[in-house]
Amino acid sequence: MSQITVKDGTQIYYKDWGTGQPIVFHHGWPLSGDDWDGQMMFFVQKGFRVIAHDRRGHGRSSQTSEGHDMDTYVADVAELTAFLDLKNAIHIGHSTGGGEVIHYVAKHGQGRVAKGVLISAVTPLMVQTETNPDGVPMSVFDEIREGTATHRPQYFQDFTIPFYGYNREGAAVSQGIRDNWWRQAMMGSIKAHHDGIKAFSETDFTEDLKAVDIPVLVLHGEDDQIVPFPISGAKAVKLLKNGKLISYPGFPHGMPTTEAATINADLLAFINS
Repeated sequence: MSQITVKDGTQIYYKDWGTGQPIVFHHGWPLSGDDWDGQMMFFVQKGFRVIAHDRRGHGRSSQTSEGHDMDTYVADVAELTAFLDLKNAIHIGHSTGGGEVIHYVAKHGQGRVAKGVLISAVTPLMVQTETNPDGVPMSVFDEIREGTATHRPQYFQDFTIPFYGYNREGAAVSQGIRDNWWRQAMMGSIKAHHDGIKAFSETDFTEDLKAVDIPVLVLHGEDDQIVPFPISGAKAVKLLKNGKLISYPGFPHGMPTTEAATINADLLAFINS
């Protein structure tokens, strides 16, 4: 397996295919780099170098007890991109991975990143606070924590339904997609998944979004039941200096999988623009 050992001894697994301009994919909670199969295949065949890592505690990376916070996540990415000597890279993140992208670019990406993409991303801030009154109530994240901690196998099975919009009338449910989500999720550490909920729900990315001046594409489904569009994509693009928004009526949170042809075409157009 391809992996690096970062400063605290954690082993980070990654896939690195092809040559050309690098595209780095950052997966969502509680998945792995395998969630980008549809994009990795598409872009490697278009002549790009494609890289996807498993976040610490996820997939094939070390099941560490600590470090399940956004600062550590992006420090791991910084070590990986330095090890691979990636320059002029495009960083694409889905959900939690979108937060990871903007935090990485703001903190570590100077001189290495050409463009960024936030897909169904948790930016700028998910949880409801006094200064973010239209956010998601903390009770929702407490329920996710409880489900993850106490009956993860069934909870994760059930989570796939709203994730892919399979509870909507007329949805073409793919059992294979559901099974693949569950397979990825169950490869990871229950502690990493439990602790990571705080990272994706309570990290405030407002200043990161304001600080980044490279072109950033924001893609979001208007029927996202996991990260609601009005509190995320619609807000995030307004904080970016050089942002562009594409929103999709009816598309779910997991649209890179269920709507891969549309998403891939829009990603390619942005990368080539």
